[in-house]
Amino acid sequence: MQMADLGDVRIHYRDEGNPAGAPVVFANSLGTDLRLWDKIVPLLPEGLRIIRYDKRGHGLSSCPPGPYSMGALVRDAERLLDRLDVRDAVFVGLSIGGMIAQGLAVKRFDQVRAMVLSNTAAKIGTPQMWQERIEAVKAGGIEALAEATMERWFSRHFRETDELEAWRNMLVRQPAEGYLGCMAAISGTDFYTTTASLSLPTLGIAGSEDGSTPPDLVRETVALVKGSRLHLVRGAGHLPCVEKPGEYAEVLTEFLRETGHV
Repeated sequence: MQMADLGDVRIHYRDEGNPAGAPVVFANSLGTDLRLWDKIVPLLPEGLRIIRYDKRGHGLSSCPPGPYSMGALVRDAERLLDRLDVRDAVFVGLSIGGMIAQGLAVKRFDQVRAMVLSNTAAKIGTPQMWQERIEAVKAGGIEALAEATMERWFSRHFRETDELEAWRNMLVRQPAEGYLGCMAAISGTDFYTTTASLSLPTLGIAGSEDGSTPPDLVRETVALVKGSRLHLVRGAGHLPCVEKPGEYAEVLTEFLRETGHV
């Protein structure tokens, strides 16, 4: 267990691989913890330094009182990477993790040399939509959103497998306070102008069956960054790293090679 005391929050993280290797940082989605990347990590090239973490209010990290701002989530990532002395990383962010990637890339170009925006956008949903979900969780816990979330997260084929239960359990066992806090952060974020100012190697990844951030939404955001490209994972939903780990790792590895990271 590795914990970083950042003052107002304690962040659980894993720092694996070659300590002297090129760093790749993973930030996961709302309602998941760092196990989101379990299928991907073994498929990546040897020699990398791989860092993944539980954002505040999720997994084994502490859960400060909400609501949270996107600025606080970006600052958590920034302080964690400073603590680990990470520079020139490729930052892989999925969903809210992709929003963190965008915010950090603008703030700390010394920490982020390239980014992967997976199943994310500069702006996700509307404040009204998020407020309705916040009220639903306050009234009935995360369980109130579980079925609809599974439909948005996964393709029909995956939802028929036994593995679905594990992901549903992961979702509903997150701290409700942390889940609510991060929903508030997403609700208040619009990075269109911010992300359009970026010029760094960027790969977008979308799932053809994604009900949370549909491919066109991901494409629109990725296109804001000059010279970026998009890869569509067919037959996968919001978490293609879970449904199609082989393809996901292959595309990520190709990007790492294109950018000279391996």
